[in-house]
Amino acid sequence: MNTKLGFVVLESGECFPGQWHGGPSKAGELVFNTSHSGYEEMATDPSYYSQILITTASQQGNYGEKDEDKESEQIWIHGFVCLELQNSKRDHAWREKLLQSQVPIVTEVDTRSLTLELREKGTTWGALVEAQNKSEAIELAKSLIAEEKRKDLDWAHRVSTKEVVSLQGENPQGPKVCVIDFGCKKNIIRELRSRCSEVILVPSRFEEQQVRDLDPQGILLSNGPGNPEDVQVAAESLRGLLGWRPVFGICMGHQILGRALGAKTFKLKYGHRGANHPIKDDLLSQIYMTSQNHGYAVEEQSLPKNVKVTHRNLNDGTVAGIEAQDQKAFSVQFHPESHPGPHDSVALFDYFVKQIQ
Repeated sequence: MNTKLGFVVLESGECFPGQWHGGPSKAGELVFNTSHSGYEEMATDPSYYSQILITTASQQGNYGEKDEDKESEQIWIHGFVCLELQNSKRDHAWREKLLQSQVPIVTEVDTRSLTLELREKGTTWGALVEAQNKSEAIELAKSLIAEEKRKDLDWAHRVSTKEVVSLQGENPQGPKVCVIDFGCKKNIIRELRSRCSEVILVPSRFEEQQVRDLDPQGILLSNGPGNPEDVQVAAESLRGLLGWRPVFGICMGHQILGRALGAKTFKLKYGHRGANHPIKDDLLSQIYMTSQNHGYAVEEQSLPKNVKVTHRNLNDGTVAGIEAQDQKAFSVQFHPESHPGPHDSVALFDYFVKQIQ
């Protein structure tokens, strides 16, 4: 039995002790997710780059792991925190997958108190460290956090493709769609390929003419990590494409579209992360549950008069979707491709194709 002592340390100095399973000590943004399942998809979602994932569901790793559930080719989280982790002779696959990827794990943590702390104080930097006591843990965390903060804050660029990639679609009669990759999940690509003849991935720091030369029939702006204010080039390049081809933004793509239209974005206190967030959708005339993972939102008061709010988060009333009809653009602040999560909003991909047609 592993009895090493590990700590979740907040930048402000609060410490939450637990059991250390291994991996190097690391710093990142501390975020919590309320999904009851989906740890594989969460950990491999590029939107979690440089973040330490805290799961509010107590038991993790209890259905193993398999490559089919990955949202990218690697694990992006900087740490994994839960109350209980499957670690028996019969099955410890998820634990081993994390450790093989050099992801530190701390369990037996009072995740209820930790989540309440983050709800009260908001998303903060922190670290997972192996230490003998709290004072040692705090000192280690300070240096790790300072080092992580010095890195390039354009996280989308760090996880984006660095070259143009063309993927054959499964529908020869479907459109050719260009995906601006801010950290695109595999299931977005799967949903597009099932409806399109070709899907082309383009780096986050794209140029307007680069996309025009590809001559797509539609443009999708993908999800991705970090602060949209720190994403370089994209909003400016996108501004020149608005009105040229239909545009569909998802999550980070929604925020980038908002900024390209002239709106502002702001940081949410503790973000929206989970598979149980209710949305009112005026495009499809439905209310449904959605999968969400973001820490920023579009400021409603800053939206131009020609931009309509089409989706609203029913938990806190924030903008969850917009449409600018005269510029052929719409976007949502959640994941219609789900995984993990409910599939109620997947019809938005059909809506996008319909706009192209």
